[in-house]
Amino acid sequence: MQCLPAIDLRGGRCVRLLRGDFAEETVYGDPLEQAAAFVAGGARALHVVDLDAARGASPDNAAVVAGIIAAAGVPVEVGGGVRDEARAEALLGLGAARVVLGTLAAEAPERVRALAAAHPGAIAVGLDHRDGEVALRGWLEGGGVKLAELLAAYEGAPLGAVIVTPIDRDGTLAGPDLEGYATLLEQSALPIVASGGVASLSDLEALRELEVDGRRLAGVVVGKALLSGAMTVAEAVDACGP
Repeated sequence: MQCLPAIDLRGGRCVRLLRGDFAEETVYGDPLEQAAAFVAGGARALHVVDLDAARGASPDNAAVVAGIIAAAGVPVEVGGGVRDEARAEALLGLGAARVVLGTLAAEAPERVRALAAAHPGAIAVGLDHRDGEVALRGWLEGGGVKLAELLAAYEGAPLGAVIVTPIDRDGTLAGPDLEGYATLLEQSALPIVASGGVASLSDLEALRELEVDGRRLAGVVVGKALLSGAMTVAEAVDACGP
């Protein structure tokens, strides 16, 4: 199970939101320094989200994203505001190992499937949801699309990951939605990545051990637990397994 330390960007800073609420923000400083610290601590990959771009805000953090990709020295997956093929292609051209699409993935699965076919393994789908309804445009809108329906729409696509975030757990340190992820493993053969709520090494171990019909989670995004000092990157990577 891949460990993906998270860096969320807003106004050029590294931040964390509580349950996706832009009014509930904690600032953790310079994102380039944080990325370097994660890598120095043992991170083998990074998960970077441009929250400003996700909301359609201007300016976004494109220069910061490019800087992290250029300096990280490990694979970097990038999401937030990637609403068309041109932006996805541009990020891949900058060296992003994987590009995460959310709103476009919910509104136009056929376009994202085509993009994934053109770049096997380099396209991920981000499904952030409230009680099974996928949220759009930086969590500001409900899309009226059910999580299970979108998973079915992507079965067989050569996606690098499907990153599933229960918004009510994101940034809360309340623990991951183990039952929900078990259901997803039962429903889908896609590479599911857990995101939201991880608070402890025991949470990571529980996610690592989750298995349904021989299927396990492909990875986990860890944000606030690392930034708050609840665990080190090395401990998190070790808990996720080899």
